[in-house]
Amino acid sequence: MQEKSWSVEIVIDEHENQTRATARLQAEGRPGLTGTGLARLNPADSDVPEIGDELSAARALADLAHQLIEATAADIERVTKKPPHLSA
Repeated sequence: MQEKSWSVEIVIDEHENQTRATARLQAEGRPGLTGTGLARLNPADSDVPEIGDELSAARALADLAHQLIEATAADIERVTKKPPHLSA
């Protein structure tokens, strides 16, 4: 089997007390997908920027994963003409 390479770039920024991460998937032979995730500091918590970065990045990757599953389900249905049964 030929090896394939997919890349995910995560860009993190802060705006109005929110940390936002954008995860962009580049995969050979398919359109790119973009997931987003947000994190906001609770005023009662200590300000640790790394935690906001990690949480927003995790949420962006989860959003990206969900979109990839949905796109795959649509591809399966298009090819088989039957509803897909995706399980973990």
